[in-house]
Amino acid sequence: MKPAHAFAALLAGFSTILASGPALADAAPSKKDSAQVKQSASVAPPIAEKRDYEYTYHGITIADPYHWLRDSSYPVIDDKDILDHLKAENAYFEAQMAPHEGLVETIFQEIKGRVKEDDSSVPQKDGDWVYWEETEEGAQYSKHYRRPVAGGEAQLLLDENQLAEGHEYFRLGAFSISKDGRYLAYSTDTDGSERYTGVVKDLGSGELLPDRIEGINGGLTWLANDTMLAYGRANEQWRVEHVRLHRLGTDNEADLEIFTEPGRPGFTVSKWLSAQEDWLIISTGNHDTNEIRIVRADDPTGEQILVRASQPKIEYTLDVRGDTLFIRANDTHDNFRLATAKLSEPGKWSTLIEGSDEFYLTDFDLFKDFYVTEGRIDGLDQVQVRSYADPADFKAISFPEASYSTGLSDNPEYNVDKLRLSYDSMVTPSSVYDYHVADGRLELLKQREIPSGYDQSQYVTERLLIPARDGTMVPATLMMRKDRDAINGGPGGPLHVEAYGSYGNAFPPYFSGARLSLVDRGVAYVIAHVRGGDDLGKRWHDQGKLNARTNTFNDVIDVAEGLAERGYTRAGRISASGGSAGGTLMGVIANQRPDLFRAIVADVPFVDVLNTMLDDTLPLTPGEFPEWGNPIASKQAFAYILSYSPYDQVIAQDYPAMLVTAGLNDPRVTYWEPAKWVGKLRELKTDDNTLLFKINMGAGHGGKSGRYEAWRETGQQYAFLLWQHGLAK
Repeated sequence: MKPAHAFAALLAGFSTILASGPALADAAPSKKDSAQVKQSASVAPPIAEKRDYEYTYHGITIADPYHWLRDSSYPVIDDKDILDHLKAENAYFEAQMAPHEGLVETIFQEIKGRVKEDDSSVPQKDGDWVYWEETEEGAQYSKHYRRPVAGGEAQLLLDENQLAEGHEYFRLGAFSISKDGRYLAYSTDTDGSERYTGVVKDLGSGELLPDRIEGINGGLTWLANDTMLAYGRANEQWRVEHVRLHRLGTDNEADLEIFTEPGRPGFTVSKWLSAQEDWLIISTGNHDTNEIRIVRADDPTGEQILVRASQPKIEYTLDVRGDTLFIRANDTHDNFRLATAKLSEPGKWSTLIEGSDEFYLTDFDLFKDFYVTEGRIDGLDQVQVRSYADPADFKAISFPEASYSTGLSDNPEYNVDKLRLSYDSMVTPSSVYDYHVADGRLELLKQREIPSGYDQSQYVTERLLIPARDGTMVPATLMMRKDRDAINGGPGGPLHVEAYGSYGNAFPPYFSGARLSLVDRGVAYVIAHVRGGDDLGKRWHDQGKLNARTNTFNDVIDVAEGLAERGYTRAGRISASGGSAGGTLMGVIANQRPDLFRAIVADVPFVDVLNTMLDDTLPLTPGEFPEWGNPIASKQAFAYILSYSPYDQVIAQDYPAMLVTAGLNDPRVTYWEPAKWVGKLRELKTDDNTLLFKINMGAGHGGKSGRYEAWRETGQQYAFLLWQHGLAK
């Protein structure tokens, strides 16, 4: 149904976990060390001009003197004043970080040393071919290969490094092989705007066909015996409102639109193939509800079947096996049930697996002789292989660790007797397994190699339950060295917290090689599984959105305080990081508890929440109303968002040291949100703690795209945090 760990991959784009530095001292820096944690007095930070601007909603007028930092011609950004200010911020960042370039290089080399640069993925069979990827030492991007199952030479399908030449940014989007193996349809983004260009390569000749599709958002799906491609194009608001068919060898103007979203606010369209690739499945919806149609993949212009029209707060997804629909839906239970229906009566659903308070059903996948359900019990990932004949007959794939992340990985074929799984934990490097269904045997195919060395026995991971202020027990996954107290000279050492808490996205306890540089020096690293994610089920998500949004912010603070109370750290020895909606968390905790946190990294942070949610022309607005509320229509929602919006709640007080990042071409969190926030912080904060703003002028939401560039960028963030911990020596 979907690739495992998609959210973990997304987080990797703006992970802000700490890394290298000398051994940590037990106490906070003394006053004589304060020069290490303050901004340089010799270089003045850029001060954004204030220009009169105000707006009124629901009888409430708000001044917004930094509104001018939003270019009126957006998405074109060519205002000289704005660009000059952003360049000045980057120059200030470089000047402040210049004394720590040695540390940045050290961290970069440590991260690099924990990665096998010349590596390859585990090959996987799909039809008559076996496919895999390789990276080469010194190369920023991957190469994609295949070879015949029957034997033969490897064939290079695509070299991302060649495609990236001459571009500051590069990202491969769609990668879709035609069913007969003749063509590769792929798409690329070369500026971070997430508007991809699709092309088709003849794998026999190695030549590109003349077909070219601009502005794609989503995959390229082969249909009609490999004669057509289904795609969706991003509109001005970065949402997909249609499914189009492109016939190979024809002009784009002849492309046929087979589905159009009728204009419901915030709805966006997605599509995928059924497990047997005989149906095209088209879904349209927002964060609250959706509806699905299916149409024969060999006749995509034919009659579509509407499975069930959208209903408020009802979400569902489906697959098809023969004449039976399998449907995962939350219509009878928050944690979803699995139901079936006949193609002849698609809206008549019969329960196959009941919804449960204990088991949160997150996904399912159909195969010829069995199907697989994925979910969580008490926040712990579950993979269950089930019989079509008896829903109660299933095998749960078990792992020995107390906390881990696992799920189905790359399983392209329908008729299989083994399943490809991915697995990792805070202390176990990412691993690839095959699960042999007949005998329940797990076969380890590959575990990430750490060239510079890694002894797992030196580390411990714990899953803790920390009480929030309302009595809710919030899970937190902690990793540290077993000899941490000896390294620190006693308990109460430094600690880093990372969190997200939005959109029902769980935050898995994942392995990070870079994290070892921190943990080896006595720092405890914690993932806070706060409300707003779905770590503990759909209700966990509901308890952190809309009018319960402040639970998410409170949970981060309460977890940090709870860990201090248990002796893992002390107030003022805690750093924190979060990206995108996790950046909202960073803004709120900086406003509310600056005394608790020494340093904060906010990556592409969603901090101008009220202004963004008042602008329904932006990509991040109409579809987000079910998550954040609609302040345009509701005075209550307006007041509630205003009460926590980080930009609006900046006041004259001391703040922790902060590093803020942005991408000029970011369509998710627009560049002016962090720019305005930093401008207001510079105006009002009463301390001389370091405040840096780095904006990638040629990238988007995930930062720089090449792996070496990304590692160096991570090294800068780690160096900043170590500097603020008094460790940049």
